[in-house]
Amino acid sequence: MLKLAGARLLQGRDLASVRSLLESDPVAACMVLSRIEAAEIDPVYLSGELWGFGSGFEGLCYSGANLIPLRGGRDAMRAFADRAARRRRVCSSLVGPAGQVMSLWSELSASWGPAREVRPEQPLLALSEPPAGWVDPAVRQVRSEELDSYLPAAVSMFVEEVGVDPRRNGGAVGYRARMADLIASGRAFARFEDGQVVFKAEIGAISGTVGQIQGVWVRPDRRGSGLGAAGTAAVADHLVRRMGRRASLYVNDFNIAARAAYRKIGFRRAGTFSTVLL
Repeated sequence: MLKLAGARLLQGRDLASVRSLLESDPVAACMVLSRIEAAEIDPVYLSGELWGFGSGFEGLCYSGANLIPLRGGRDAMRAFADRAARRRRVCSSLVGPAGQVMSLWSELSASWGPAREVRPEQPLLALSEPPAGWVDPAVRQVRSEELDSYLPAAVSMFVEEVGVDPRRNGGAVGYRARMADLIASGRAFARFEDGQVVFKAEIGAISGTVGQIQGVWVRPDRRGSGLGAAGTAAVADHLVRRMGRRASLYVNDFNIAARAAYRKIGFRRAGTFSTVLL
């Protein structure tokens, strides 16, 4: 693999420039921008690193539990791939803008492949106004004492979406802690019936202007009843009306039903993501 100069670890002095660049496309950058706003580019609190390429930040990439390339052409992706390949892989996926993800994966696949799955086209959607259609009034923020009821639904969603159990290889404690943290911060939502979750979703990342909805799930025996659309609308309504953010999410292009539901709610395309599951 070609080794290029220029892929460097970003420091606190780079904060203003990096934030300015990311804020030019806050929907695509939400996952990384939320971390920068909270951690001010301190790797200890970022739970990863930010890499730059070129003197003018022609390339930007976040390296942590996910590898997220946000900006840059082929040279930048080669430099990021070289830096990533020279260390032990810690990320479980590549995710982000489609052009950068697929270019970076083409450089990394020889050393990191094969991927478990490649999803090259995932519409990135955004909603700035209160959602249209039915907003489910029964969907609410999950309470801390409901963690044990919420957790099975969260695990089921993860297995269906990612293809692996998040509790495997000793991950049960960490996954439970992650769900507990989302609940404690008011970012986990559900509809409960008879003490069981029939719909769930979370606000996975939140910046000063955008909140990204993730983990949308409907219990299998209730699918096709409109709970998914109405529940997602409720979470989006919370983001727009109560938190003053744009709501965003990304969806697999082959999930025609979900795409149609999100369109009815009022979500419009803001870009294209890709995901490589490792």
